[in-house]
Amino acid sequence: MANGRFITIEGGEGAGKSTQIRRLAARLSPRVGAPLETREPGGSPGAEALRGLLVTGAADRWSPLAETLILFAAREDHLTRRIRPALAAGQWVLCDRFSDSTRAYQGAAGGTDPALIAALEAGVIGPTQPDLTLLLDLPVEAGLARAAARGDAEARFEGKGLAFHQRLRDGFLAIAAAEPERVCVIDAARDPDAVEAAVWTAVRTRLGIGE
Repeated sequence: MANGRFITIEGGEGAGKSTQIRRLAARLSPRVGAPLETREPGGSPGAEALRGLLVTGAADRWSPLAETLILFAAREDHLTRRIRPALAAGQWVLCDRFSDSTRAYQGAAGGTDPALIAALEAGVIGPTQPDLTLLLDLPVEAGLARAAARGDAEARFEGKGLAFHQRLRDGFLAIAAAEPERVCVIDAARDPDAVEAAVWTAVRTRLGIGE
């Protein structure tokens, strides 16, 4: 059996990633079978336990370096227990955040050494790289307003301030510019239906799926 395909969806706060993963899964299911829908931090029981440490509490609860180490511990468990078995079984995987979020949140916005992040990626992720990454991009103020309206209890990163989130957006866009063959930037400031259409076009054309 052929390996499945691995799609990650990235973006700042309020970008609409969860909504678009659900919609993409609905489009993919009749064509390639029901994909695994998962998320980071989290996605496996051990990683979900670590998620609570990262997304709740005061904004300064952890240093960016500490966040990075916790995230990669969670990511190793997630990859081992869920992502790699699904791909090996031929299932497609849709993941709400992956290592690009660490590069952007803890690296570009938080100041963690990119060389350290790269070394951890090499050791933990290895060859299990996304086939396609969809970056849902929108202005920082608009994203934070959406996130605030959501009233999410997991709002620790939203409290890190406007300058942090601007560095975060710039970090994501820099990744997309450096890896255009993997990362497709989607204008997420539009209504969800328009974003869904753009996501589907990107997936269909880049991964060779029929209408």
